[in-house]
Formats: sequence, C-alpha cells, structure tokens
Amino acid sequence: MKRRDFINKAGQSGLALALLGAASCKDTSKSEVKTIESNKAEDTSLFFKISLAQWSLHRALFAGDMDNLDFAAKSRSLGCEGLEYVNGFFKDKAKNMAYLKEMNTRANAEGQQNVLIMIDREGNLAVPDDKKRLQAIENHYKWVEAAHFLGCHAIRVNLAGANNFDDGVEVAVDSLQKLSEFAKGSNINVLVENHGGLSSNGNWMYQVFSKVKNDNCGTLPDFGNFCINKGEKDANGVRPCFEDYDRYKGMQQLLPFAKAVSAKSYDFDENGNETTIDYHRVMTMVKNVGYNGYVGVEYEGLKFPENKGIELTRNLLIKVGKQLS
Repeated sequence: MKRRDFINKAGQSGLALALLGAASCKDTSKSEVKTIESNKAEDTSLFFKISLAQWSLHRALFAGDMDNLDFAAKSRSLGCEGLEYVNGFFKDKAKNMAYLKEMNTRANAEGQQNVLIMIDREGNLAVPDDKKRLQAIENHYKWVEAAHFLGCHAIRVNLAGANNFDDGVEVAVDSLQKLSEFAKGSNINVLVENHGGLSSNGNWMYQVFSKVKNDNCGTLPDFGNFCINKGEKDANGVRPCFEDYDRYKGMQQLLPFAKAVSAKSYDFDENGNETTIDYHRVMTMVKNVGYNGYVGVEYEGLKFPENKGIELTRNLLIKVGKQLS
C-alpha cells in the first residue's frame, strides 16, 4: 500500500487495518540485530547517512503490532541512524508537548537523529481555490512547530490539487513561499516529494523550484514515485500506472534542489540488487550534485517482511556507497 492509498483509507474500519496487519513482519532476531550493529562501523566511509522512513513499517503500525513511540528502537535495531516520521501515525499529537518530548527521549536513548516529518491529509497546496489553499498552508503550521520541537530539519509536504501544468506552477510556488516563510523562523525546511500527479512530473517540479526563492524550500526526490497517472486497483490491490515519467530524468531534475533523499525499494534479486531501480546509477546522481545528508530507506514491497526489506535496502545503499567512495 502506498502512502497516498493510506491517506484515502484513513477512515475505513479496523477490520481493514487488521487485514493489513496479517502481512506485518516479525521482529528482527537478536542475532540479526548483532550482525547489523557490528556492521555499522563500516558505514563511516559513506558520503551520506542512512535514515529510516517510517512508512517502511506501515503494515506493523496499522496492525497495532508496533507503536509510533517504538520507531526509534526499531530503527536502531535495523542499523539506521535517522528517523523520518509520518504524521499519520501520531496525527493528533502535533501540539502535545508531553508526547513530543517522549519522542525526543526515545530517539536520544537509541542514538537516533530526528530528521523530518512527512505530512499528509492537511489539504492540497496546489489547489486553485485560494480559500482552501490558504487553509491548507495554515494547517501545516503546527507540523512546522512540532518538527522544530523534535529537532528535525524539515517537513515533507505534498503539491496536490493542480488542475493544469502552467497554473499549477504558479499556485504551487505561491504556497511554498508562504509556508517556507513561516517555517524560516523555526529553522525548518519545507520539502516536496514526487508523490503522484504533477509532482511526479520532473519537468513540472523543475519549473516550480526554479521559481521558488526561499532558501529553506527544496525537494525530497524519491527513487520510485514517478507515476503521474494511476488506474483503479486490480484484484490484487495493485493500481496500474497509465503514465510513467522517466525516473532517471526525474531524479536529475529534482536533485539540484534536494535537501533530503528517499531510497524507495520494492523487490530484490538473489544478489541483493533492487529489481526495478538501478541504485548505482541513481546514487551516482546523488553524489554528483554534492548531496551528503540523510538517505531514507523506504521499503514498499510485498515479497519480503518489512524488517527484511529494510535490511536489504540498507545493505544495498551501503554496497553502492562504498563503490562510489
């Protein structure tokens, strides 16, 4: 299930969540944890740091097998050093200082850095209706403040709602400048991920960010989210892609504005390589733009349990990172 599908499913019954939970992963064994921990020393030569996108664990979280407050411990056990939260997993806690303080306590205890919060369900920032759009901008303020309290460097927002290419550019630029101006006082970056619709069109995103003037506004390029137009779900729950943007061209267009990077993964072959994304090619692009921040592991496949998919993605990043060092 994609994050966008989660947004649409948020109001469904607990039964649906229980069904998702049936596919959730078991905890990493103690021996696996020790192996991962012993290999962390090898990561020091990489030109980037590795964080964990909370969406990688959405099945366990939906099923109630894991709580948001367990995220820091899970990330450490899987050999990651940064946390990329999804606001939907603590959606009513944005202004709850006691809860946010506990999140900080848990992260510090596990030696984890709070990196960013991915924001969904707060309104469309590229919708042409000014009243709705201005409300959406304001809805994000509390998450800017929460991210600042947590010590994150950014929030990830969605540029959804645009009716057409040209008008969408102008509306998106206006929204991003207003929101990033507010976020500047909290030292928070406002980032946009390629996340469906026009935001998965690399050319559209390039046009938007070529016009944005605020230094604390940028992109969060995702290796995999380049489907512009999807169909309805099939019998297996998969939404076919009717219009796909070239991922490598898209990454090239988004990376000059990147302040975070998402290493999406779906499946792996027997050699540990991702079967649909050339990680060496993409990470070469990442290095060539001088990016040296966090790269977030975001496993979204179904073949492997979540823990295993995360481990495979992390291992591949390390392998490729060493090749490029």
